[in-house]
Amino acid sequence: MSQWLRGLLPPLEWLRGYNRNALASDTLAAVIVTIMLIPQSLAYALLAGLPAEMGLYASILPLLAYAIFGSSRTLSVGPVAVVSLMTATAVGKVAATGSLGYASAAIAMALLSGAMLIGMGLLRFGYLANLLSHPVVSGFITASGIIIALSQLRHILGIQAHGETLPTLISTLWMQLWAFNGVTLITGTAALIFLFWVRSGLAPLLCRVGFSASAAGMLAKAGPVLVIIVTTLASIALDYQTLGVALVGTVPRGLPAFSIPTMDFALWSELAVSALLISVIGFVESVSVGKTLAAKRRQRVDANQELVALGAANVASAVSGGFPVTGGFSRSVVNFDAGAQTQLASVLTAGGIAGAALLLTPVLYFLPKATLAATIIVAVTSLIDFSLIKLAWRYSRTDFIAVMVTILSTLFFGVELGVLCGILASISLHLHKTSQPHIAIVGEVPGTEHFRNINRHDVITYPSIVSLRIDESLYFANAGYMESAIYAVIAERDERLKHIILQCTAVNAIDLSALEALEAVTQRLKEQGIMLHLSEVKGPVMDALERTDFLEHLSGQVFLSQHQACEALKPVTES
Repeated sequence: MSQWLRGLLPPLEWLRGYNRNALASDTLAAVIVTIMLIPQSLAYALLAGLPAEMGLYASILPLLAYAIFGSSRTLSVGPVAVVSLMTATAVGKVAATGSLGYASAAIAMALLSGAMLIGMGLLRFGYLANLLSHPVVSGFITASGIIIALSQLRHILGIQAHGETLPTLISTLWMQLWAFNGVTLITGTAALIFLFWVRSGLAPLLCRVGFSASAAGMLAKAGPVLVIIVTTLASIALDYQTLGVALVGTVPRGLPAFSIPTMDFALWSELAVSALLISVIGFVESVSVGKTLAAKRRQRVDANQELVALGAANVASAVSGGFPVTGGFSRSVVNFDAGAQTQLASVLTAGGIAGAALLLTPVLYFLPKATLAATIIVAVTSLIDFSLIKLAWRYSRTDFIAVMVTILSTLFFGVELGVLCGILASISLHLHKTSQPHIAIVGEVPGTEHFRNINRHDVITYPSIVSLRIDESLYFANAGYMESAIYAVIAERDERLKHIILQCTAVNAIDLSALEALEAVTQRLKEQGIMLHLSEVKGPVMDALERTDFLEHLSGQVFLSQHQACEALKPVTES
């Protein structure tokens, strides 16, 4: 019971032995992440089409919920770019942007996503993190980053444009291009240039004036805060509002009021598929980051517990007026690099965001939306990874096809269809690959007991024996292919062929369809005076075969090794 409770509530583990040094490290990390998270929260609320304060609300209670249930000690949850875009896409189908119904639907989306994640966690669905291939996830995130960046250009230009796909975005941006607002364009462009420079130029400059490398790196992360301060002061001094510059506007002061999200089941049914996609994508992104950071400190992340923790974070976001959240890559890395030791850093970060909601919101009225758009654009450029396309082309055409299908379908059909097409492409390509497994004719390497492909090595073979190595588990999709491959080999041999040996080194399973195919092969070979043998059959596969009568009907034998099979059959062939 004690072990189960510690698994459910990870703080019971890390609170033991907690000391002043850990507190100091967590506090420093919390200060840095808070400074980073305030502009991110506002920006991602803008990206989701929601009021700015909802970004702050989604960064308070969810952090506390994850701190209670999360198995990663350094993962930082909150609004992230891709999930915010997916939220805007899904909610935009059921309500008009800016309406009360739109905000209510976003809150309901967080609740629905949270319930799904908790349910999957209780059902031990943590293995889902392994079902989405890295090429598909990376391709989806790259395409989403492009769409996000383009969608924010309207705020940089100060024009009205919309769209969820690349053609629509480009078309509407082009049609409205000449209606740009000059002051907005100057403000947004200046913010972009400064933020891009900060990423690579500020830290070296600080190092040259005497700052340590770590301190310079951390101060560079505060670049977005400096941009917000400067552009807000410029907005006040130059009266941007009268110049037609879009501002954040009134942001209610205070902490979020707890409430139960709308229980409109018709709305829930409309949002269900989108909520599931957001849940899966958010979970995969989050657990990948969590495991990467945990490995650096030899810690462990429990995927099933992460489902529960992220679900609790989303439910917490919903009841506090927020929208869907997940573990963010950039803020988690900053949290880790800043020295965070435990989730107490996230608790302190939540306190810092709450303080900002109480004290800073009146000033946010004058913050130009172009500044937040610049923050988003700079943040998502790190998500765009075209090098993966080149690598996939060189290494695996299957992965290349999966990447390109995901990227193109996301760009041209939207984020939801994009991820679905990517998943379907991966599954289809996997089925195609495994339905035509590599089957090699092998022979013995002279002076050894090893067997290798006759087309790659000089090996010993015998006219009466054909050794076939099947490099895939046998199941319904490839059973017919295997059967045809064996018959093709027989057709190429003369009457001296007496034995077929299937080397099953790579066969991890044989399903019922493949078993029936093997029985048919056995019978047909027997009719031609050829015996079928198996070698190197793995224990679980052998256990399954022994539960049937296949071994009784097998014309040949089952050998422990391929070498033993050839040694046992060779004298017969040479007599």
